[in-house]
Amino acid sequence: MVMNFSQRRYLLKCMLMSSALPFSTLAEASPVVYPPVLPRPLKFPRDFGAHPEFRTEWWYLTGWLGTGADAMGFQITFFRSRTLHSPDNPSRFAPHQLLFAHAALAIPEEGKLRHADIAGRFGTGGASFDTTGTKISLLNWTLERTGDDRYVFFIPTDTFTIQLEAVAKQAPVLRGNAGVSAKGPKSDLASFYYSRPQLSVSAQIEIKNKSPAIKQVTRINRTGTAWFDHEWSSSLLMSKAVGWDWIGINLLDGGSIMAFRIRDQLGNSLFSEWDQRDKLGRIVNRHQQAIWEPVGRWNSSRSLANYPEGFLIRVAGEEYLLKTLMKDQEVDARKSTGGFYYEGAVEVFKDQRVVGRGYLELTGYDQAVKL
Repeated sequence: MVMNFSQRRYLLKCMLMSSALPFSTLAEASPVVYPPVLPRPLKFPRDFGAHPEFRTEWWYLTGWLGTGADAMGFQITFFRSRTLHSPDNPSRFAPHQLLFAHAALAIPEEGKLRHADIAGRFGTGGASFDTTGTKISLLNWTLERTGDDRYVFFIPTDTFTIQLEAVAKQAPVLRGNAGVSAKGPKSDLASFYYSRPQLSVSAQIEIKNKSPAIKQVTRINRTGTAWFDHEWSSSLLMSKAVGWDWIGINLLDGGSIMAFRIRDQLGNSLFSEWDQRDKLGRIVNRHQQAIWEPVGRWNSSRSLANYPEGFLIRVAGEEYLLKTLMKDQEVDARKSTGGFYYEGAVEVFKDQRVVGRGYLELTGYDQAVKL
């Protein structure tokens, strides 16, 4: 079920007023309690699946297709959100779990993202997830991990369609402490988190150009490299934090870099991590003192956010320069998860040469992030 504006208003009303329950029952309804992230071993294939008891969860694929002048970036993300609607409500219309999905193409010659998003309520037609493996459906957008460790996506939108297979080359990379990734100095600020870097991708893209006079479809077959993240948590950002900056980079030597920082209103780093691996997933360089220095600025006419155009990151005596594939890679998610964020294809330079490609995520530049 894809929701239009009026349906979203109705859903919000249900969540806030719980009108499906009589008042006497509502007064005795069990509250929703989100579990904390406590250290435990991640177990596969179970942890490839959904974790509906936690507050929020996402499955996230980004990558590059083609090379040189033909290069383009792509993003596909499925989100799951457990609401505060009481579990005591047995109605199949009760919005206990919500699903959202975003997709975008970064095509430099077009100068801005082609983007689409959808939203739905779990349990209705076309909105489902699996707790035993990666299998998510939201209307006709689908993601599934197959038994031979392939991630298969089908994303049909009004202006583009993506059919994509991403093949894993290595076991999941567990972030933080064996899959428990700290997001601040307190133990309750953490997520369960693993990555699949260096995925080999083959994609069939349809670009749909519509006008009153002509409808044209351009078909593109491309190969490339992608990065897949799966993360789930119940915690909010740490005190005084407004958002984060994050990168997932596939290095040309087969290694990878995952790095992030939690940021306050003035742009100061409150917490950071740098996690660099070799092509076998072994730790090369891990630090919590990376310095992120914005390089240039870009102003969005939609959100009025003032984003860094790139970054110079200093860590352990080395410098890495991030340059974007194009400036305008802002996602307008007001119709689904709400607000704006930046999800951009970037190249990474070291000693003035390209050493990797991946994605840069920027949040909290127009207003503080609210989960």
